[in-house]
Amino acid sequence: MLSLIFIVASTNQFFNTEKTVSRIENASMGFIGNILGTPETAVILSGIVMLIAGISLLMGFKSRIVAIVLIAVLIPITLTIQVGQISTLGPLFKNIAILGGLLFFTLNDTNNLLK
Repeated sequence: MLSLIFIVASTNQFFNTEKTVSRIENASMGFIGNILGTPETAVILSGIVMLIAGISLLMGFKSRIVAIVLIAVLIPITLTIQVGQISTLGPLFKNIAILGGLLFFTLNDTNNLLK
């Protein structure tokens, strides 16, 4: 279930790239979106990573590694979009909860859960 948010978010980024770029440019910490070049580059690359990693997590393939990759993608997204948006604390805490779920996969061997 945790994987679906990344799959849906990645497809949203592909189909609404300009809207996502606009959110980055208008965010108080939007400069983070320029680390990989342009915000467009960051949106497309993060979308690709989230789609591949989300599908991998859904299938249970390399869950620990995939969770670490998703954490590495989610932290800059959270810092860029949610931090500094005091009026929208809900999405910030949603991302913190998602990070907790990813931490579970990072710290636990999920291959043995189904046995």
